[in-house]
Amino acid sequence: MNSANQTAVTFFIIKGISDNPIHQPLTFLLVLLMYIVILVGNLTIFIIVCLSPQLHTPMYFFLCNLSILDISSSTVTLHKTLSSFVSGDKTVSSYLCIAQTLIFVSLLGNELMLLTAMSYDRYVAVCKPLHYSSVMGPGLCAALATLCWVFGFIESAPTFILIYRFSCYKSNIINHFFCDIVPIMKLVFNDTSLTNLFIFLCGLFHSIFSLLFTFIPYIFIIIAILKISSSSGKRKAFYTCSSHLSVVILLYGTLICQYMRPVSVDGLESGKFFSLFNTVAVPLLNPLIYSLKNKDVKSALRHLRHQMARKLGKEF
Repeated sequence: MNSANQTAVTFFIIKGISDNPIHQPLTFLLVLLMYIVILVGNLTIFIIVCLSPQLHTPMYFFLCNLSILDISSSTVTLHKTLSSFVSGDKTVSSYLCIAQTLIFVSLLGNELMLLTAMSYDRYVAVCKPLHYSSVMGPGLCAALATLCWVFGFIESAPTFILIYRFSCYKSNIINHFFCDIVPIMKLVFNDTSLTNLFIFLCGLFHSIFSLLFTFIPYIFIIIAILKISSSSGKRKAFYTCSSHLSVVILLYGTLICQYMRPVSVDGLESGKFFSLFNTVAVPLLNPLIYSLKNKDVKSALRHLRHQMARKLGKEF
């Protein structure tokens, strides 16, 4: 790293999603609308699961945790974007910027670990259906969820140590809409190859183990499905995993495009797109994937709606 042209930085300027003043009002409205949909969608899933006894199963317990993570991740990344549109202040202190990066990395690690736990849950549901209730008991589910949350924050420690060591940067202007690790590292290294190596190693460290332990259960799931003789049985087994598998492919596909490609290939502008998709589209789509494709959630929603209608009818 060449520090000849670097200076100490006490605050950063977040450029945001768009620099064009003409596009900013429309961008603000779109981001605000999507954030509201994220909050409403994930809170709806959370409330439905909590209020519906038929959904008090391991899968929906993990889904509640996923909803909390999606809300937290979107709030951490979008709050500065939305507030800067209103106030016009795009500055953020270096400490708050580092804190935002580390919280986002921690929440992302939590989500990857949670998807791993959910893949194990799907493995037991398909491969050991007769033992599902005894294996995936409340104690194990609580332990797995706690482990996901704790390990996600522990996993961010190396990133914290590396980023905290840097106090001098080439510039204090971050070409992004939040303090993400890629644009920050672009301000640290003059050599693009060092930036690519650093980002690749960080992405590899944070995703390789969770990726392996997420997809290994699906090897056994596929083998079990192939052994089923009836086509209806195969469809039912695949349906059991389809929602989770869709979320896994969506999230990992976005992360690979965002972090595992060379920074210099398409520049940071395309990185903004993948990051926006990861922080907005994925949390927005998760409730839709789990509700629109899931008969249990739709049935629970209808049941709650009928209960509310009956209560309102009695009151009036």
